[in-house]
Amino acid sequence: MNEWKKNLRKIKPYVPGEQSKDKDVVKLNANENPYPPSPKAIEAIKSFDAEGLKKYPPSDAAQLKTAIAKHYGVGVENVFLGNGSDDVLALAFQAFFNGGRAIAFPDITYSFYPVWCEMFKIPYRTYRLGEDFRINPEDYREENGGVVIPNPNAPTSIGEGVDFIEKILDYNRDSVVIIDEAYADFGVQSAALFVNEDKYNNLLVTGTFSKSRSLAGLRIGFALGSAELISVLEAVKNSYNSYTIDSLSIAAGTASVEDNEYFREVIDKIIKTRTRLTEALRALGFTVFDSSANFVFATHDTLNMRDMFEYLKTKKVFIRYFNLPRIDNFVRITVGTDEEIDILLREIINYTEEKI
Repeated sequence: MNEWKKNLRKIKPYVPGEQSKDKDVVKLNANENPYPPSPKAIEAIKSFDAEGLKKYPPSDAAQLKTAIAKHYGVGVENVFLGNGSDDVLALAFQAFFNGGRAIAFPDITYSFYPVWCEMFKIPYRTYRLGEDFRINPEDYREENGGVVIPNPNAPTSIGEGVDFIEKILDYNRDSVVIIDEAYADFGVQSAALFVNEDKYNNLLVTGTFSKSRSLAGLRIGFALGSAELISVLEAVKNSYNSYTIDSLSIAAGTASVEDNEYFREVIDKIIKTRTRLTEALRALGFTVFDSSANFVFATHDTLNMRDMFEYLKTKKVFIRYFNLPRIDNFVRITVGTDEEIDILLREIINYTEEKI
């Protein structure tokens, strides 16, 4: 083997949901929002002065930070922006998890967490979800180098209340606690309400515009935390890229945050369709967890979920299957439009009639 090959990074990357160029595909495998962005965000994009792209964007992105700060009731100094929440989380792992102790997160969760740990040489340990796939806060009383809790969790869809979050925070006063809220808008109260409390200045809440705000294509992520945590994040970001948010994203993102009426309208539609999908699947004999996200997590006692996943692909219906321990007979299904869910349910019924 050539000597230089020994020095190449060896890592198993995160694998996103399958993409397709076929416009006829019913795509329910990436937790994308089925509805368009806010009309105000679309107008901001259409009216954007493209000639201005010859200049760098404002490095502080003050316009977007101010809008986010107002939405969550925090100060501008408590807001950080990044290129999607994955970028924000990766920066947070680098910024805050530099001790010798292992950080802690659930064994079934967002599979990017262990990838970052491997990439940045961060020791970690996982705690097993209960038989009900819930996170046990008591597990996180042990000494650690940091805690990462997704709320709601993915792929399970299960969300927890503020009492749960406060318990995690109380147990971990000496570690940075990250609450990953990629899906929070669909069913849980944001932990942002603790950001202004001095006793929880070790809390970082992360979020994204990719899900509830239908802006996955622009890659806007953010974090909320104490001014001290945010300043460290800014320093890490500026050490390699001081312009993570582009001018178009600042304009469209600001317009989206300021259009709260449309935001609530879309969330309500997705929750209504989520309820219908859950009830329909349960009527077909599926076990479906009560979801707080824009997707459902389902299994069946007598059907093979991997086989159903492959069957649906032949019908141009994409859902997500994870070939992982404990969840290898589950599927994750994004909540689409009512029309998309009708197609999904029709094909699932066809599949079940063939198999049962």
